[in-house]
Amino acid sequence: MITVAIVGRPNVGKSSLFNRLVGERKSITDDTPGLTRDRIIAKATWLSHTYQLIDTGGIDFNDAPFLNEIRMQAEIAMDEADVILFVVDGKSGLTDLDMDIAKQLYRVKKQVYTIVNKLDSGAHDTLYEFYSLGLGDPHPISTIHGLGIGDLLERIFEETEDIPVAYTEATLKMAVIGRPNVGKSSLVNAILGEKRVIVSDISGTTRDAVDTLFKKDDQEYVIIDTAGMRKKGKVYEDSEKYSVLRALKAIDQSDVCLIVLDAAEGIVEQDKRIAGYAHEAGKASIIVVNKWDAVAKDTMTMSRFQEEIEASFQFLAYAPMVFVSAKENKRIHTIFESLSTVFKNYTRKVSTSVLNDVFNDALAFTPPKRFQGGTFNVSYVTQASVKPPTFILFVNSPDYLHFSYERYLKNRLREAFDLSGTPVHFLLREKNL
Repeated sequence: MITVAIVGRPNVGKSSLFNRLVGERKSITDDTPGLTRDRIIAKATWLSHTYQLIDTGGIDFNDAPFLNEIRMQAEIAMDEADVILFVVDGKSGLTDLDMDIAKQLYRVKKQVYTIVNKLDSGAHDTLYEFYSLGLGDPHPISTIHGLGIGDLLERIFEETEDIPVAYTEATLKMAVIGRPNVGKSSLVNAILGEKRVIVSDISGTTRDAVDTLFKKDDQEYVIIDTAGMRKKGKVYEDSEKYSVLRALKAIDQSDVCLIVLDAAEGIVEQDKRIAGYAHEAGKASIIVVNKWDAVAKDTMTMSRFQEEIEASFQFLAYAPMVFVSAKENKRIHTIFESLSTVFKNYTRKVSTSVLNDVFNDALAFTPPKRFQGGTFNVSYVTQASVKPPTFILFVNSPDYLHFSYERYLKNRLREAFDLSGTPVHFLLREKNL
């Protein structure tokens, strides 16, 4: 999967292009220059291609509020991207700032496309002046009317090879994620049994994602260590060469996420946010409570911590918890025990006949109540895919399904089959019953 970054000076239509490519209004659009201050990241699809898309704030070289931060965000995006879309304004024509940005892009060893926006009428008289940027053939588009977008994507994917998947389906790919300084690198070293990753008490020491392939008990693993994901307000720091994007990439490439918490510091809001990334991506998860050696204990300490995690991570109720000390190399084996179970459940296939028996029993045991003008009913269920287990429900109307009843059906599914550690997805298909 390739990563595409959209850059350019303020108010040329970057966010409008982002919204067109993603297919929904994820990025705020306004005529006020500099409105998009943070990088906004989304997954987009075109035909058979899936790619990561980054919107950025407009690059400006004047000393105005937020401009240094905006420029830094754009630079991080360009560093992380495989392809860069340099957006310019076809109505206002070439500007000195466009030329300054082009000079910056000369130094980037990436594929760069000049995108000339706002050519709404189809008249391309101003198109030719953008050849002077020296970045290849300018591509005309209109984000307002959607003109030229399909041709642009076709050109990009004709000229850019998708980054291949490096590992087999049988390889268990795990991402070690968490905020800085919770002991992720120490945990990776403990899992691998050797020092392959730099370990330091300084927050954010790890700058790159490091993939390590290894084998244990006939199972092939890939472990992806990532830099700690910081709060948005801190990614602007000059020392922060690593961005949340790469951690999100690691999550996207993984099967199982090891969500690392610091037992000594306890749970903070950022822990929940990071766990939410894995949950929203549909990845299997294990909550790893690290630095357990640093906690004063009595007979109820672990139970209390488990209760606190359950209360804080209600959306991850399916994730098992393990308590380890990477520093003292204690209880690391419990991670592998959980990994084996979670990966098996993440790839679990359920026979259609048994699946329908479970749903019929669930509907009969606790019939759904009337909601949105009708009573929900399911005629047939089949499994669509794994990673995570995804089920198609043929129903009388998706509108009649209350979220609490959906939760009930998923819980009954979990009671019938071992699906611990993995999310479960429903796809509702309306069918005349």
